[in-house]
Amino acid sequence: MTVPHRTAALTAPSLTAAVVALRTRGMRVSGPRRTLLERLYAEPGPHTAEELAGALDLASVYRNLDALEAVGLVRHVHVGHGPGRYALAAERAGGYVACEACGDHAALSPAALTRIAVAVASATGFTSDPSHFPIVGLCPGCAPTPTKERHAHP
Repeated sequence: MTVPHRTAALTAPSLTAAVVALRTRGMRVSGPRRTLLERLYAEPGPHTAEELAGALDLASVYRNLDALEAVGLVRHVHVGHGPGRYALAAERAGGYVACEACGDHAALSPAALTRIAVAVASATGFTSDPSHFPIVGLCPGCAPTPTKERHAHP
């Protein structure tokens, strides 16, 4: 089982701010780490490590993502079957719902997750954190209705 880092989110609104924040914490910003940061800032996530790697060494990308998560700049989440995904901690949605048939996913707001956590606590007494793993089900395109059967996306 993967365990999320519990570090507070490090807010860095730009690539330059992220580099300064990392150096302030004593971290080096090597060429591969800078390239990874550029990719994270270029397009909103979440992304798989493979999507972020490009020509970079995949093992190096995973090490860098883990280091960036440890300081709170990046968070990883799971959005259904498949590898974990990574996004800047400040941009990440509260959590996700994922279709177990086609793999589509959608972001949930922190307010929606709070309502879900309250419902879980009310029903079971458990304190929950639904922000790391998705809530799975069927998207509107895969869910059966009275007029159609369940189908998988092409």
